[in-house]
Amino acid sequence: MARSKKSSVDFEASLAKLESTIHTMENQELSLEEALRYFEDGVSLIQACQKALEEAEQKIQVITNRMTSQAS
Repeated sequence: MARSKKSSVDFEASLAKLESTIHTMENQELSLEEALRYFEDGVSLIQACQKALEEAEQKIQVITNRMTSQAS
């Protein structure tokens, strides 16, 4: 279970950082270099969130399959 909590924490932390990054990009005057750096960070955070969601989806599928096979 510790791994599930870690994935959840990683997702929540990545999502919070992504929101902060977006807020910064929308509300601050950034140089082109800064904007690109924030954009790159945002893309990495989106990928981390997508990976965490895919892992959660796979776990749900495994659990659902187990429940279905046990019911048979």
